[in-house]
Amino acid sequence: MALTRLCGAVPEARRAVLRLLRGSEGHPIDRALVIRFEAGASFTGENSFEIQCHGGRAVLAAVLDALASCPGLRLAEPGEFTRRALENGRLDLLEAEGLADLVNAETEGQRRQALRAMRGALGDQAAAWRTSLIRARALVEAVMDFADEEVPEDVGPEVSVLIDQTASAMRLALAGAAAAERVREGFEVALVGAPNAGKSTLLNALARREAAITSATAGTT
Repeated sequence: MALTRLCGAVPEARRAVLRLLRGSEGHPIDRALVIRFEAGASFTGENSFEIQCHGGRAVLAAVLDALASCPGLRLAEPGEFTRRALENGRLDLLEAEGLADLVNAETEGQRRQALRAMRGALGDQAAAWRTSLIRARALVEAVMDFADEEVPEDVGPEVSVLIDQTASAMRLALAGAAAAERVREGFEVALVGAPNAGKSTLLNALARREAAITSATAGTT
């Protein structure tokens, strides 16, 4: 097993242990945390191991070289872990899209919006709509199926409320979709003006940090 070759004894499930990582020739690489996840408990839902080593380029390169020397191993393709999590039911499509947005987030607003999507906020909302509509359909079908019998109560008011509330919630979500898309995509803003007109000063004021150099000498930025 690749992990045995790399760090010796395999840890117990869901337990982080400190291990000395060794290369293919036995030389030490780094001391790192190794975690074992059983099927159903990992991000992808598969049996997996995590190696949390120090982030230096040389360390990472040595770890990858050691793993590459083990037969049957390869680098994951871009997005492969997310795809596997989706295929194994660990994420739904909306959560997978939220994860992609979180990885690409550049602003605090994008991060918050993507995190809500990744945590299933959109999926939960859609599930609530589905539940309400199924309830309304079941009530209508009950009246139709038992038209010749006395139905204990008039289901019309409840059906109307369920449909109206769901439609209102959908309209509200659609109304906010454009704003959410704008947050997701971001803005491209150009500050145009003559030299020393204060463009860098304005940029720093908008960013609330020293994002650009300011100087009385024209052409400094």
